[in-house]
Amino acid sequence: MSAEEWARRLKRGLQDYTKVEKAAKPRSLLFLGGTGFLGPHTVQYAVARGHTVTLFNRGNRNEALFPELEELRGDRDPKVGDGLKSLEQAIAAGRKWDAVIDTSGYVPRIVSAAAELLKPATKQYVFVSSISVYADARPSGITEAAAVATIADPANEDVGANYGALKALCEQAAEKAFPGRTTNVRPGYIVGAKDATNRFAYWPARAAKGGKVLAPPRADPIQFLDVRDLAEFLVHCTENETMGVFNAVGPDRVLTMGELLDACSAATGNKAEFVCVDGDFLAAREANGLPIWTQPGSDFGGFGAIANRKAIAAGLKFRSVNDTVQATWDWWSGISEAAKAAMWDSARNGRPTPEQEAEVIAAWLARAKDGGEKGGDKVGKDERGAGSGRRER
Repeated sequence: MSAEEWARRLKRGLQDYTKVEKAAKPRSLLFLGGTGFLGPHTVQYAVARGHTVTLFNRGNRNEALFPELEELRGDRDPKVGDGLKSLEQAIAAGRKWDAVIDTSGYVPRIVSAAAELLKPATKQYVFVSSISVYADARPSGITEAAAVATIADPANEDVGANYGALKALCEQAAEKAFPGRTTNVRPGYIVGAKDATNRFAYWPARAAKGGKVLAPPRADPIQFLDVRDLAEFLVHCTENETMGVFNAVGPDRVLTMGELLDACSAATGNKAEFVCVDGDFLAAREANGLPIWTQPGSDFGGFGAIANRKAIAAGLKFRSVNDTVQATWDWWSGISEAAKAAMWDSARNGRPTPEQEAEVIAAWLARAKDGGEKGGDKVGKDERGAGSGRRER
């Protein structure tokens, strides 16, 4: 198989941007990473816009994805292998970029090393952070000015235990190296094709299996961002030299869990009967690991209602939920059977097992039948109108 054919296969799920308008002023962009989930979508859009792209990565994953682009090999961690040596050599030889896009920074020491090295060679540092930086995730309407999480020992690099606090320190490391020239973008759930976590894909995939499907209350607000929308926003920020801190969540209105369920049902043939269960009922039965949703009033309840007005004003745009669901479903339908099997590995992802799902549904329906329903949804086909293709309770 030729390198070109292999690259085409690797690009399955990426947006076709062949008809996109070229940028008025082409830029030179350096990507730290660029071969995982968000990276390829962003590189794809940047190239389509006419920008010159350089990739810095280890070459361990999807290295044939963009064979036409310049790649510098190395490791983000200066303590590992040759570290940043290839970048150091390029900068010593006079290389410069208009902006760097960092989609793979999790440890402040490592972000600082790259940022300090690059500050004389680039004008802008775009860092992909997370809404997990916020110290209190319970209230609705969290803005960019809210307090961020801290950590007692900044040298602690346990990302799993301190993800949000370390991301906050990464932002600060970037800003220290690039004062006034940093763009810190804080996404929530990034969803779409090529997302190996399968958090968003769970819903169309589960809907496609049909039968009774355990789900949260239809009216609960949720937020996520199509990976293509985030990719385009990152490139937009470099084209317009947009600096600052931005909550990159969507959409530009209140989106409910029910709307997502309806879109998943429509995309997969209307096979599912969603049983929407009260959040407290789910929590009491340890079945609240359903993806994308966070229970209002819980420790992370505000993650369904983060303020995003600043990012919208800066140019963040949103595809429809139907578009995102369809693109995700089309991609997921074509992945390997082994990758699909990982979707249903409850021990690995914390989602309810089929047996637990059935037990919770049965308990909820029995409770509703006995008159104990409170706060859940009980909407059937007849109540929603003919042609809905399934019932909901």
